[in-house]
Amino acid sequence: MAGPTTAERGKRQQESSGPPSARRLRRRRLRTIVILAVAALLLGGGGTWVLYGSAWLRVTHVSVSGTRVLTPAEVRDAAAVPVGAPMISIDTNGIEARLRRKLPRIDTIDAVRAWPHGIGLKVTERAPVLLLRDGKNFVEVDGKGVRFATVSQAPRNVPALELNVSRTGSAAASLRRFGIDRLVREAVRVAGDLPPSVAKGARALQVRSYDDISLALGDGRTVAWGSSENGSAKARTLTALMKAAPRARHFDVSVPTAPASSGS
Repeated sequence: MAGPTTAERGKRQQESSGPPSARRLRRRRLRTIVILAVAALLLGGGGTWVLYGSAWLRVTHVSVSGTRVLTPAEVRDAAAVPVGAPMISIDTNGIEARLRRKLPRIDTIDAVRAWPHGIGLKVTERAPVLLLRDGKNFVEVDGKGVRFATVSQAPRNVPALELNVSRTGSAAASLRRFGIDRLVREAVRVAGDLPPSVAKGARALQVRSYDDISLALGDGRTVAWGSSENGSAKARTLTALMKAAPRARHFDVSVPTAPASSGS
C-alpha cells in the first residue's frame, strides 16, 4: 500500500501545528499550568511552615474549666501540655487519657484547641453518692460505683456505706455469688432511687446481702429497702408511707406492694 503523498504529509503537519494563534494559546495554557503547580507547592510548603515552624500558632496558655474539688493548677500539671509546641502537634486524645489516668476524680474531660494559641480543658468531676470508711479516712464512691478518691474529711450530705456482710449463712452465699463490688453497685443504685427528701436526711446505707439493704436516717428512723430492684416503686411507696405514718420509726418497702411501718 502506497504511503501518503507529499501534499498529504504537508496537510497533516499544518493541521498538527495549527495557526500561530493556536500555538500561542497552547503555550499560555502550559505556562498557566506550570505557574499553578509552582504556586501550589509554595502554598503547601508555606502552610506547613506556618503550622509547624513559625511562632504564630504555638501554645502559649492552657485554660481549665469545670473544676469543683480539683484546682486548675492540678489539672494543668497532670495534663502536661507542652507550652511552646505547635498547636497542630498537640495530641488532645493523649492529654485526655493522661488526665483520666492521673486524676481519677475526673469523670469526663474534653481537651480542645483554642486557636491561635490556647488549649482548653473542660473537666467534669465525679460526685460522691456514698462514702466507705477506710480507717480515719473516707473513700468516695460515685453514681457508677467507682471508688475514685480518699479524703480525710467526709463531704456533707453524703451517706456512709456500711458493708456488714456476714461470712456465714445466706449472706455468705450472696457474697460468693455477687462479690463486694457488685454489692457496692447495688447500694449505689439504692442511693440514686431514694426520694430527695429522704436522701437529704440519710446517714448510712447498710448492706448485709444482695436482698438486705437498709437505710438509717439522721433522726433515728430506719427503712428496710431489700434489693435494689423496683427502686422507683419503692421510692413512691416510701414517700406515701411516711406521709401516712409520720410518727413511725421503721418503714419496710422491700415489697412495695405490701409496705409496713411500725414504732412511734
